[in-house]
Amino acid sequence: MGASVEVSDFRSALVHGVETLRGARVEAKELRGGAALVVAGLMAEGETIVSGCPYIYRGYENIGRDFRELGARVTSV
Repeated sequence: MGASVEVSDFRSALVHGVETLRGARVEAKELRGGAALVVAGLMAEGETIVSGCPYIYRGYENIGRDFRELGARVTSV
C-alpha cells in the first residue's frame, strides 16, 4: 500500500508512512489487523482486495454492511 515497515524484533515495528496509500491485494492474518486493512483500503487510492476475511467476519457481525451504511463501496465475494 506504499508504507515502509521495519520489523526490529517480534514485539515492535517501525512504520514510515506516506502521503497517500495505494490500493493493493492484502491478507488478513487475524481479526484486528484485518479490520485495520479494511480501513486502510477504504482510505487508499484505487482498489484494495482483502483476503483472509473469515478472521474479520468472526469478530464483526457485518462489517461490509456497516461501512456501506457510512457511504463506502464494499463488496464481499
